Amino acid sequence: MAIKSMLSIIIPTLNEEKYLPKLLASIKRQDFGGCEIIVADAGSHDRTVEIAETSGCRVVKGGLPAFGRNRGAEVATGDLLLFLDADVVLPDGFFIKSIAEYKKRELKIASFLILPEPRTKKYSLLATIFYNTPIRCLEHLLPHAAMAILIEKALFETVAGFDEAIKIAEDHDLARRAAKLGRYGLVKAAKISVSSRRYEKDGFIKTHSKNLFAELYMIFKGPVKKEFFEYQFSHYELTQLSKRQLLWRRLRKKVF
Repeated sequence: MAIKSMLSIIIPTLNEEKYLPKLLASIKRQDFGGCEIIVADAGSHDRTVEIAETSGCRVVKGGLPAFGRNRGAEVATGDLLLFLDADVVLPDGFFIKSIAEYKKRELKIASFLILPEPRTKKYSLLATIFYNTPIRCLEHLLPHAAMAILIEKALFETVAGFDEAIKIAEDHDLARRAAKLGRYGLVKAAKISVSSRRYEKDGFIKTHSKNLFAELYMIFKGPVKKEFFEYQFSHYELTQLSKRQLLWRRLRKKVF
């Protein structure tokens, strides 16, 4: 099946040497031509950049996820943009199935249901109850988009991309702004696998309390632009050295 649109895949990273190879391998396995991979790296001190370059990715300077995604989109050449978190893995046939449904339904922006990795009963139940079911029920009322977002580049540019002033849930904010100008939907043809490291590191209660707070705040007050809690990009795999480096940077900002 021939797909005419050129696809640009944009991945923000920071110290993702453990997960990025799995994502890139899953992309390489796709029976799909005409796509480019852009890695927006926020200053990794592990092998992330080396892995990206060796795999043929274009590497640009990143930062926090919204910043990195926007910088990646600026250099993207595709008509379609696919934003992926680094700990995502795509199933075989993902592009063919997803883009076919995307075009058939005349969507302009879309996101995806998730499968946890490892696929234990516990994590599968949590993903179903606290993510897949709510976003399916709210699909036509309150768009959600996280971990994987497919959007036409023209629409992305029209809404000025991700709002870099938002502290959390900037991906949901993009979906809701874009859905006002183009049709939004959840692609049902293929689910993405997502690492359960958020649960393993932060715990169930903290993870979902934060998400629930952000959701309610967005509904009643708008995008979360206040620093209610510190956002740590890629803190799941940080070494002790990198933690000290980040602490030193914070201290320098406060002192100087």
